[in-house]
Amino acid sequence: MHVCVNSFCRDMSSGGCSIVWFRRDLRVEDNPALSAAVRAGTVVALFIWAPEEEGQYQPGRVSRWWLKQSLAQLDSSLRNLGTPLITKRSTNSVSSLLDVVKSTGATQLFFNHLYDPLSLIRDHQAKEILTSEGVTVCSFNADLLYEPWDVNDACGQPFTTFDAFWKRCLSMPYDPDSPLLPPKRIIPGDVSRCLCDALVLEDELEKASNALLARAWSPGWSNANKALATFINGPLLEYSKNCKKADSATTSFLSPHLHFGEVSVKKVFHLVCIKQILWANEGNKAGEESVNLFLQSIGLREYSRYICFNHPNSHERPLLGHLKFFPWVVNEGYFKAWRQGRTGYPLVDAGMRELWATGWLHDRIRVVVSSFFVKVLQLPWRWGMKYFWDTLLDADLESDALGWQYISGSLPDGRELDRIDNPQFEGYKFDPKGEYVRRWLPELVRLPTEWIHDPWNASEAVLQAAGVELGSNYPLPIVGIDAAETRLEKALSKMWRLEAASRAVTENGTDEGLGDSSESTAVAFPQDIQMEESDEPARNNHPPVARRYQDQMVPSITSSLARVEGNSAEESRAEVPINVNTQQNARETLNGRMLQTAQRNAQLQYNTRMHMRNAAEDSAVESSSSTSRRRERDGGIVPEWSPSASSYSEQLVGDENGIASSSSYLQRHPQSHQLLNWRELPQTG
Repeated sequence: MHVCVNSFCRDMSSGGCSIVWFRRDLRVEDNPALSAAVRAGTVVALFIWAPEEEGQYQPGRVSRWWLKQSLAQLDSSLRNLGTPLITKRSTNSVSSLLDVVKSTGATQLFFNHLYDPLSLIRDHQAKEILTSEGVTVCSFNADLLYEPWDVNDACGQPFTTFDAFWKRCLSMPYDPDSPLLPPKRIIPGDVSRCLCDALVLEDELEKASNALLARAWSPGWSNANKALATFINGPLLEYSKNCKKADSATTSFLSPHLHFGEVSVKKVFHLVCIKQILWANEGNKAGEESVNLFLQSIGLREYSRYICFNHPNSHERPLLGHLKFFPWVVNEGYFKAWRQGRTGYPLVDAGMRELWATGWLHDRIRVVVSSFFVKVLQLPWRWGMKYFWDTLLDADLESDALGWQYISGSLPDGRELDRIDNPQFEGYKFDPKGEYVRRWLPELVRLPTEWIHDPWNASEAVLQAAGVELGSNYPLPIVGIDAAETRLEKALSKMWRLEAASRAVTENGTDEGLGDSSESTAVAFPQDIQMEESDEPARNNHPPVARRYQDQMVPSITSSLARVEGNSAEESRAEVPINVNTQQNARETLNGRMLQTAQRNAQLQYNTRMHMRNAAEDSAVESSSSTSRRRERDGGIVPEWSPSASSYSEQLVGDENGIASSSSYLQRHPQSHQLLNWRELPQTG
């Protein structure tokens, strides 16, 4: 679908000069804006780099590295077709568009839709201003199967649950458009008076770190097609069986390609559906199940844009009204320990260290570390979402917002906020042999598998033999699970009391004492969240290089319902101490509490461990075939990329953790199920 502002845009064969405004559609095939411009006449290909417009969501280091490589390949492809890619450095995209229009004499502008709130506003302004200057503006759908405004319920209203939304998408009366072929030739416009700006997407201090990324990743639209073909002809067949394995390469690795628009979601959808038909004709039930599960991950990506379009504040406000009353903990020490992978929970720590080293996390590990962040540490979910944005190669505002809202219970069909997933049991479930933990926590490499996910339960003899000194070379748990459950229960009780009081105030027609927490005075956020280098020995790693982390800032939250723990940022630092004696008292106290818990749950833990041991033996055969597909990254053997489109995709599987499953604690409070009615922004059409 495309939208033209001027009626005469319907005739795009006038032979005039057209600008194609590339954004997150860095490809020459299945690019509706480029195809339309080629049909219209001469073409000026343009990319504008204006990170300041993104506010606090400016791309992080690894995202900028990917963008640099992708633009280089796009420029090479366009030159082979007949025209260069003009790059502009700007602080105002609309002003730059006007300048290029004047310098090239262009009469038409073509671009593809984006759905985040900043882009919606910017695109609307671009259409209004350029149209007033006599420029014909046409925009197209190149990022979704269906436009958000085309998918509604029987009453014409947007869906508020994923299941209903995706069911509607799969039953639409018309199929998504077929992918477009790349143009055979492009007639270049006159760019003699339109100079290119050199884009500085990485500085000298970042190049050494970024060079490691090139060993594992190949950005660019042609490489995206190779990755897609590799997945469809390989891991897709057993995707449903293997996608939850954190210690093997079992996912599509398409997420950064999809985020930057190097491959279209329509092409992915069509090629996967062809496989589905083939396997259905062969009676291959496993293949059909894998296709359905993978398509659900594509559906989640669609849903993230659908939610973002219909609720533009979803990246900063909870979509369920009562969550604004949750008393989040403001503790910079917790935040720092989580970022550095020093929480004392091996699976969480391994995930956070992998994230920092590679810019990647497996889908299941993303769920584990974010759930721990929100429910065990009870830190504001927007802190975690912003950190993901700064550090993930496939950082995607819409998908990340959906994932963090889901984990924090902010969606009508999200995960229950009162449910804590114990990282110990999650570890034995998704990393049964401990290979993933050992890869990223070299200090635990000699710990037996029986204790790899709960070293605090191991005997002193076992720890000593493994070279592990809890509180010294590996931290004790930062928060006990029992303590976290108690604290979460109290926080939920307070939230419901405040929500009931607010509702009573509204029903009484008064507004004394309560209001929207988003309007309260902002809390000062951690300004220095630099990743401090660990002195712990690294296995098969390169020597540390100088790095700069100034882009790792976190957004502000409101103060009225925030709990501040610790006296100051300095006092609340959560670092592994050099001298174990300084932690001896804390260790004894925590061990006492853990002993009581262990005695109470000894039989449960024994049964669980035996079950996980059996699962580990069963999974050894299953994972052996995928080991050869691992790539070397940052000096270690690590799994390949997992797509943002499928981030949290496993939440759809089964009743225990599906996004479509009911939320028990929300069912106890049906009056709070209404989405907040944020003011919608104008459609891009």
